[in-house]
Amino acid sequence: MAAKTDTTYSVCTICDIGCQLRTEVEDGKVSRVIAHDNPMLANNICFKGVAAPAIHNHEDRLRTPLKRVGKRGEDRWEEISYEQAMDEIAERLKKITDEYGPESFAVSTSGWNTQTTHGTDRRFMNLLGSPNWTSGVSLCAGNTAAVNKLTYGWFPMGDFANTNCIVLFGHNPRKHSWTPIYNQINAARARGAKIIVLDPRVSDQAEDCSLHLRLRAGTDAAMCLGWLKVIFDEELYDKDFVRDWCTGFDELKARVDEYPLERVEEITGVDKELIAEAARMYATADGAIIPWTPITDMQISSTSAIRLHSILRAVTGNLDVVGGETLGGFHEGYIPESEIALHEELSIEQKSKQMGFDDHPVYTYRAAEMLKGPTEKVWGYPYADIVMGCHMANPSNLFRAMATGDPYPIKAFFVLGNNALMSYPNQHQILKAMMNQELIVAHEIFMTPTAMLADYVLPGDVFTERNHIADGWSWATRLTLSQKAVDSPENTTSTFQFWRDLAVRFGFGNRFPWTTLEEMLDYRLSRSGRTFAEFEASAYMEMQTPKFRKYRKTGFATPSGKVELSSSVLEDLGFDPVPYHREGPLPSDEYPYAVFSGVREDPFFQTGQRNIQELRRRCPLPSIFIHPEDATKESLEDGDWVRLETAYGEVTAQLSVQESMKQGHLRVPHGWWYPELRGKVELGGAFLSSDAVLCSDDDEFLDHEQGIPHFKGYPGRLVKTTRPAVFDEWQEAV
Repeated sequence: MAAKTDTTYSVCTICDIGCQLRTEVEDGKVSRVIAHDNPMLANNICFKGVAAPAIHNHEDRLRTPLKRVGKRGEDRWEEISYEQAMDEIAERLKKITDEYGPESFAVSTSGWNTQTTHGTDRRFMNLLGSPNWTSGVSLCAGNTAAVNKLTYGWFPMGDFANTNCIVLFGHNPRKHSWTPIYNQINAARARGAKIIVLDPRVSDQAEDCSLHLRLRAGTDAAMCLGWLKVIFDEELYDKDFVRDWCTGFDELKARVDEYPLERVEEITGVDKELIAEAARMYATADGAIIPWTPITDMQISSTSAIRLHSILRAVTGNLDVVGGETLGGFHEGYIPESEIALHEELSIEQKSKQMGFDDHPVYTYRAAEMLKGPTEKVWGYPYADIVMGCHMANPSNLFRAMATGDPYPIKAFFVLGNNALMSYPNQHQILKAMMNQELIVAHEIFMTPTAMLADYVLPGDVFTERNHIADGWSWATRLTLSQKAVDSPENTTSTFQFWRDLAVRFGFGNRFPWTTLEEMLDYRLSRSGRTFAEFEASAYMEMQTPKFRKYRKTGFATPSGKVELSSSVLEDLGFDPVPYHREGPLPSDEYPYAVFSGVREDPFFQTGQRNIQELRRRCPLPSIFIHPEDATKESLEDGDWVRLETAYGEVTAQLSVQESMKQGHLRVPHGWWYPELRGKVELGGAFLSSDAVLCSDDDEFLDHEQGIPHFKGYPGRLVKTTRPAVFDEWQEAV
């Protein structure tokens, strides 16, 4: 008799885009993850999603709570019960916070992996009194949201379905990476939309675009200033909108006038005529978008570059209009995580202790407090924590304090669904920080290098094992259904359950009245008078009818109520209120290449999936990309083993000679470690090929306003080496 197959709807959380898929179950076990049955969604599937059964059923998946018995990082454990683990964790955390204060407790997490926190992590921390929550979104999308709020009070989403021009600043969606955006770009291209790509590489998107501007890495802000110079000089901006709804135009124009195209050409390396052509194409399109990009999130002029994107949207009349950038706001029928987090419960005294509050405040509570009045007026709640990124501690400040005790001790560190050791700059400092902790707790599905450093490791659930309604962390207003397909292993927990159980042990149980995920979902849906069961029975997706030009009734959620081309918040914080270009550290005779860090390979997301054989076979080892002429100059050939060295660290990888690379640039992938080396090399080879060891977070490498490191164009050099013997382990294993 054939096995019975059940099918449920799922929102995949292997990466951060949240594709809607279906999960098939046979005899109580996930057997396949397949495309959605809605034709509009069916193409939104990649080989990471298809590999979900191999991930969720993996023999090495964590299934029992572990307690460290050896020295920290020695990777020796004993199995204990969940109740014992939670009792001991609570007791030790109480002791630490009683001795050092609640601010001595820090958390690093990633919402797309854990998915089911529902803001309860921040809720617990805010009730306890700790402001020191951070996440990978401090380097990716979350910080973009915070900077966008400075200009017009929200983080927009591009209207791909109706736009006639798409501008990709280094962003390179592909079939197996940010698949829905890839498909939306292709659909727009097919109906005649122009695609402008700004990227040092000949990326996948650049191969079929209208214009490709091969700018020097890290010069995005200068390029945007050049575009504005053309747009202002040729009067291609929306004069009525600028007159009625913008402040600071004269200040901005004065800054733009400092960047004639000859200067921008010199800075970016792009011909001035091509710069002007691209600016005109964008400004004159009937609806144009500049989608979010991780590239401007991670460079020395990050705040200015992100602000310039927001300014370009506004002055060209592409803000909150059909075919432009939509300002969604909170979903009217779903309580956002921002409210659940109880940011108002944390005193201003404790908020001011947040790491980064004084010197890099843009995505900390300091800026959030300045925006809470306008945010409540326009959007209905004072703390809009869009993409979790608008009330964060700065990670570099955080890990430095963990390592040194300056400005105060941080002695307890919880990490959930986030391989923190390898996810932020200056990996050597992060290791020192973690070694200096009195308590580390990891909540994970696999033993990562970060988990190897923990005192307790708690096994987590996965997306096929829980019910959820995803709302895109308030970036968009769509609700999507994810159904529990199978039971999770007996001793695993959701992150929601972890935080609730900890809260009960701290006496916060009355502030955590939900005993199950379904009760939490019922509560979040209560604003629309529905339960999760009713939502589940009615739809797999719900989209609010978009409303455009809402600012005509409400104004913008900024102190002035208008689009702030010159930011009053930045000025009050003591920073330049008008965007600028700042040059990062330049190549030298000793380090002659501009290193472009953080590019992801399609089979993996961040530091994950290297232990999944069907994905690892697609990319067995890391590769550093170089242009053929540079390879010849270095007497190197394709496939050679090399060390990429900077003044701060080195990585070992194979060389890949690529015509698509820009001369003078090196591309290094993100997040490489080697699960097969666990027990053979310290921390699973976390320091062999990880790009996080290469870039400093000293002040000269940081964006002033956010404290973002300069990952896009820092100096490096190549040295030929031999293949390390440890890299034979994976081939032997398979």
